[in-house]
Amino acid sequence: MTTPSNAPDSMPARFRGRTAVVTGASRGIGLAIAERLVAEGANVVITARKREALDQAVARLGPERALGVAGHADDVDHQAEVVARAIDTFGSADLLVNNTGINPTYGPLVDLDLTAARKIFEVNCLAALSWVQQVHRAWMKAHGGAVVNVSSIAGVRPAPGIGFYGASKAMLTHITQELAVELGPGIRVNAVAPGVVKTRFATALYEGREEQVAAAYPLKRLGVSEDIGGVVAFLLSADAAWITGQLVVVDGGVTLTGGV
Repeated sequence: MTTPSNAPDSMPARFRGRTAVVTGASRGIGLAIAERLVAEGANVVITARKREALDQAVARLGPERALGVAGHADDVDHQAEVVARAIDTFGSADLLVNNTGINPTYGPLVDLDLTAARKIFEVNCLAALSWVQQVHRAWMKAHGGAVVNVSSIAGVRPAPGIGFYGASKAMLTHITQELAVELGPGIRVNAVAPGVVKTRFATALYEGREEQVAAAYPLKRLGVSEDIGGVVAFLLSADAAWITGQLVVVDGGVTLTGGV
C-alpha cells in the first residue's frame, strides 16, 4: 500500500510574518501541522508535556522558526505563558491549532470511570476553549486571526468503546461553531475531523490489522499526519477567507461506508 506525498517541493509562503500556536505538537498530527505551517512561512510555538520530545521537534522544525514550551494543555498558566512567549519571541499570535486530545479509557459508557470522563472533558473541550480565550485576549481581539480545532469522526457518529471521547469531540465541534458566530468577522474558527490516522495515539485502532481496517475506506488506506496538516493549513490561510464554523471531515471516505 503506497502513501502519497502531500508536501510539494515548493510551497507558497501563505503564512510569512505570521505566528502559529500548535498544541500537542511534539509528534503525530500536531507536528505535521507545525511542519506544514513552517514550510509555508510561519513561525510556530509548539506545546507538549515532555520537554525532550519538544526539543527534538524544534530541532526538526528549525530553532530559528520554532519554539517549544512544555506543560499541560489544560493548565491556564501554561496557556498564558505560551501565548506571551509567542508574542515576545515572534511578535504575534495570529493562528491557533487546538490539537491536544486524550482518551485514557476504553469500553461502554455504562462502565465509564467518571474521573477519567471529567479529565477527557477538561482537556478536549475546556482546555481548547481556554486556549482561544488566551489568544483572543492577548492578540486576536485587536488583530484578528484564525483557529482550527482538531475534532474526530468519533464525534460525528457513534464510536463504541470510545464513546465519551467521541462525545467530547462532538462538543468541541459545537464550541467551534459557537465561537465562529461570536468572533466573526475578524477571527475565523473551524474544525477538522480525522478518520484513523497512523499515529501512536491511534495505534490500538489498527495495529496488526491495518489492511483489514483500510479495506473499509474508499481510498483504501489509512490517513497519515500530513493528510491532516494540509487541510489545517488551508483552513488557517487566506484561501479559506470565507469559511468559518465548519467541520471538515478528513477520513478517506470511511464515513460514507459505515466502516470503522
